[in-house]
Amino acid sequence: MTIEHSNPADLSPPPAGVYSHLVAASGKQLFIAGQLPRDKAGNLVGPNDIAAQYRQAWGNVLTALRAAGLGPEHLVKTTMFVVGESSLSGIRTVRQEFLLPNPPAVTMVVVSGLAQPGALIEIEGIAVFPDRG
Repeated sequence: MTIEHSNPADLSPPPAGVYSHLVAASGKQLFIAGQLPRDKAGNLVGPNDIAAQYRQAWGNVLTALRAAGLGPEHLVKTTMFVVGESSLSGIRTVRQEFLLPNPPAVTMVVVSGLAQPGALIEIEGIAVFPDRG
């Protein structure tokens, strides 16, 4: 099995280099590390604004996909970690902006906090590369 690790230049570098944004396995699956609502410079976007944070985190997932030559249609699974139940209604509203014709499987987990102080959401994903036959 071939495993490739990468960190797209259009995403903020992983703090202290302790993880990779993308890991591709045998050219079949792409694992996207949890994307926080950080801009390219690593600054938190939208303090106390779940809609702005969701848009940024989702945008980071899309940036990661593009860096691997994929699009949102290649996502098969996402997991969202959301701080507090009060954020859920705001997320559901904004998610309508990003609906896909064939959405991936989704898990949403309510947590008490995330690694980035002030972050209200983190989104990770699994995508598959199309057959290249």
